[in-house]
Amino acid sequence: METRRVLVADPIAERGIELLKEAEGIEVDVKLGLSESELVELAPNYEGIIVRSGVKITGPVIEAGSGVLRAIGRAGVGVDNIDIPTATKHGVVVMNTPAGNTISTAEHAFTLMMSLARHIPQAHQSVTDGRFKEGRKAYKGVELYNKTLAILGMGRIGGEFARRAMGFGMRVVAYDPYMAASKAKNMRVELCATVDEAVKQADFITLHMPKTPETTHLINAERIELMKPGVRIVNCARGGLIDEVALLEGLKSGKVAGAALDVFEDEPPSADYELLSREEMVFTPHLGASTEEAQENVGIEIAEAIRDRLLHGSVVNAINMPNLDEDTLKEIGPYLSLAEVLGKLASQIGPTQPDAFRIDYVGTVSDIDTTLVTRSALKGYLETGSTSGSANYLNAPSLAEDRGIRVTESRPAETCEFTDLLTVTVSSGDESMSLSGTFFGSQPRLVKIQEHNIDASPEGHLLVFKNSDSPGVVGALGQLLGSKGINIASMALSRNKIGGEAVSILNIDSAADEQLITEILKLDGIRSAQSVEL
Repeated sequence: METRRVLVADPIAERGIELLKEAEGIEVDVKLGLSESELVELAPNYEGIIVRSGVKITGPVIEAGSGVLRAIGRAGVGVDNIDIPTATKHGVVVMNTPAGNTISTAEHAFTLMMSLARHIPQAHQSVTDGRFKEGRKAYKGVELYNKTLAILGMGRIGGEFARRAMGFGMRVVAYDPYMAASKAKNMRVELCATVDEAVKQADFITLHMPKTPETTHLINAERIELMKPGVRIVNCARGGLIDEVALLEGLKSGKVAGAALDVFEDEPPSADYELLSREEMVFTPHLGASTEEAQENVGIEIAEAIRDRLLHGSVVNAINMPNLDEDTLKEIGPYLSLAEVLGKLASQIGPTQPDAFRIDYVGTVSDIDTTLVTRSALKGYLETGSTSGSANYLNAPSLAEDRGIRVTESRPAETCEFTDLLTVTVSSGDESMSLSGTFFGSQPRLVKIQEHNIDASPEGHLLVFKNSDSPGVVGALGQLLGSKGINIASMALSRNKIGGEAVSILNIDSAADEQLITEILKLDGIRSAQSVEL
């Protein structure tokens, strides 16, 4: 078995490292605190790299490992320290551990909210400073009971926060553009259509979203202006979700009664960070996932994910491609191969300068998630075209978009003589080419080109040609190939009508070069001829 090397570049749970070491075919190196230049030098030696939040996996690091590096694992949720676009471009899967620190982060955020409500850190300080009576008078809090909580982001952590809030008798409203109304109803959460709608109602606000261009400064001066006087805000998600300058002004004006931050726009905050001087604030130093249980969980979870990716090809909790567990891989593996072959064939005999790429699924295949199958067909199409091998499962959709190709899937409601049928259609204006494939037993077969039914093996060197349906044409071609020392392994022929046009596919033992194609086109009755490499 070929050895897969994994670099652990940030501290993770020892049990996670042990899992990797115990796996047959995995070799592990633990090297902490590496600089970018050191990572660039080391990257070509590793198929997998594991980090937390300390080490940055930059574009140059990924480019240095191109062709070898297959997976980057983040032991945690945020992936701000990984250059995902470059990873995607080079076919490197980026995975994180969204479940491992769910409870830890939800509990910490809830603790921050309670600390805000009852001034716990400030009251503690008053006792230790000998200001017991002063503190007792100064730190009158508010109850959570019957208050309205707005949760911005209802993923795993937001959901756990909601359950705890309801246990304290809070009314929960939420904003999440990806949450179904039915799920919100089942959770007894009132789903809001906009962020503004949610924050207007809130006595408390907690954020549980990733940082993206859309969510950066989600809480800003304009939104603070919409809030109730005396609102309290918690951020235990990502620094930058709150405009901290606007938050400071909200505290000064009294609009915001208090805020609790576990994460910051710049970490650690500088000595002149003005929010540090505000008594209404509660701070913790990025402790959301800092429990023994969470660190153990994320270390084990990311180690398992990297191991399974490198040894079995499965993908879980991926940031830049669909998830694909081992059982699913077994189920769709044959379809991936067939789709890729159809894509490769379409790129070589279909129209140039395409504007549309469609794949139709008929039969039992239409009942499974075909996202990756479509990507496989697109990968096959693009990697034999002008992108010259740069296409992969991860970047194929973006490459197609860059080239102006509209990609669609369909599941026609029609009967079919085959158990499964995949049809790839490539179009350029009014011109199009369709190819259909299926399985005979476990063997992939090409069964249709345009309107021509055919039975060909889509592998190796092919010669695809159209000819007039007249005697002697195929014989003359066979004689020409024989004179060039090219043996025919198999032949498939199809005609639309007697005396009409025929399409033929020859599997040949060696490729037909341009000079041979030119000679073939000179034969009587040959209308087109193309050499195809699969």
